[in-house]
Amino acid sequence: MYDLLVAPFADFEFMRRALVGSAALAVAGAPLGMFLILRRMALSGDAMAHAILPGAAIGYLVAGGLSATAMTLGGLAAGVVVALGSGLVARATLLREDASLAGLYLVSLALGVTLVSLRGSNIDLLHVLFGNVLALDDQTLLLLASIATVTLLGLAVLFRPLVMETLDPAFTQAATGAGALTQLAFLGLLVLNLVAGFQALGTLMSVGLMMLPALAARLWTQKLDAAIALAALIGVACAYAGLVASYALSLPSGPAIVLAAGCVYFVSLVFGRAGGALRGRPKRRHLEA
Repeated sequence: MYDLLVAPFADFEFMRRALVGSAALAVAGAPLGMFLILRRMALSGDAMAHAILPGAAIGYLVAGGLSATAMTLGGLAAGVVVALGSGLVARATLLREDASLAGLYLVSLALGVTLVSLRGSNIDLLHVLFGNVLALDDQTLLLLASIATVTLLGLAVLFRPLVMETLDPAFTQAATGAGALTQLAFLGLLVLNLVAGFQALGTLMSVGLMMLPALAARLWTQKLDAAIALAALIGVACAYAGLVASYALSLPSGPAIVLAAGCVYFVSLVFGRAGGALRGRPKRRHLEA
């Protein structure tokens, strides 16, 4: 058991780095994923994860390679442009924000893949799309830790207005006038975490570690604070389990982490006490057919 569960992290520094980076993503992404679910914006996270790709691709081209700083700044700029652009399109046209976001993210995804393909190799494109959690360096780990810290501090400040705006946005806007500002701040934190996740898991996988633990936790408890804590715990546990599975079975690490979270989600769909399929099923009496 030691060789399987402990030795990979005791013997190899890259495994320890991968675990620390994935844990930072899980802890910071859990509350964001929970609020996305409560605000019925679960698919918006996936759309935003794809929307950062052209900015990251421009950073890649400008830096002449896989520079964490250049690609992070480019991804952050692209995410902000798409988030603001979808809001402007929704206000200026008949399209709702989810529809405008879908249109922008599809164009962004195609543009990003095209830009990377112009001057990069297939390996570079796969790195951008799927990441490489086993190759995290000091600079990237510091970036992940910094974004996780900023996210948790920002949510501590925004928690009360964010809960109010989630439950009753019209009342919050009428009573405080801060509904739009709260929404923008939340989207800013979301983009930050998706950019951080893209560094480790790539654009196609980063949202998985944010959403799947939150979805699973939502099926076990209806208390928001408990659900956030449980989602963070599930995320960290799945990061560990995915890395162990990838080491033992020679699987790609990023998808293995997301698949571990998917397994917890499917178990929660059936057995979750607060919303699983078996919730509220009447128990049979003893010896009853």
